[in-house]
Amino acid sequence: MDDVLIRVSEKVTLTNPALIEGLPGVGNVGKLAADYLRDKLPASPLATIHSKYFPPQVYVNEQGVIRLVSNELSYWKAKRAEQRDLILLGGDYQGISPEGQYELTEQVLKFVVKLGVREVFTLAGFAQGHLVETPRVLGAATSLAGVEAMKKHGVVFSRNDPGGGLIGASGLFLGLGKLFGMEGVCLMGETSGYFVDPRGAEAVLRVLSAALHLEIDLSELKAKATEIDRIALKIHDAETRGSTPSAERTREDLGYIG
Repeated sequence: MDDVLIRVSEKVTLTNPALIEGLPGVGNVGKLAADYLRDKLPASPLATIHSKYFPPQVYVNEQGVIRLVSNELSYWKAKRAEQRDLILLGGDYQGISPEGQYELTEQVLKFVVKLGVREVFTLAGFAQGHLVETPRVLGAATSLAGVEAMKKHGVVFSRNDPGGGLIGASGLFLGLGKLFGMEGVCLMGETSGYFVDPRGAEAVLRVLSAALHLEIDLSELKAKATEIDRIALKIHDAETRGSTPSAERTREDLGYIG
């Protein structure tokens, strides 16, 4: 097996497509946002990515059938003149080593540049270490023009956040993307970082939808955010009375919302 194997499902011709990356990360904000967008557009399968840089793992479904862990590319063709074609990258894991992160990112960029991609949007979470009721969307871009364009949609560009820079796919797709002649921006939804956060994903999708002229029904994300609030309140009440097995069970449930 090659280090990175991209198996194409369908050959397509796209017009001025943008790449949207949303892989697992802080609060799974990016993954949740990208998966939700893929389902709501809806986007069609384009390619499956297998790699030695993913964990040595298969998933087992409810019928007992396995599949190898993977990432997926899907595509959507614009419906109106002001929109553009999209390629979405989602999946199970990022690369588990620095070498893997670079190799996976480079191979995906080589693949999508042939389809005409010249702009990248990466979706991520920004951990604040506490519950965030009204998350902001922080940004980082490859150019000052990109910064100014996203400010118009309410994205916050802070001198100190993110203080340590962008780590993983959300940063590499911008950094390596510049070597391929691509412009890009990272949209980071504020999140506690403790569990899957639909509220942070909703904030990111609001900005992305405005920037790309998309109309996405976000009601299901709102419902998931309400469920998160309910479970978090149960944890708080239980821990106020003292740690109990039920409180620990409820805390684990947070990881499965979304």
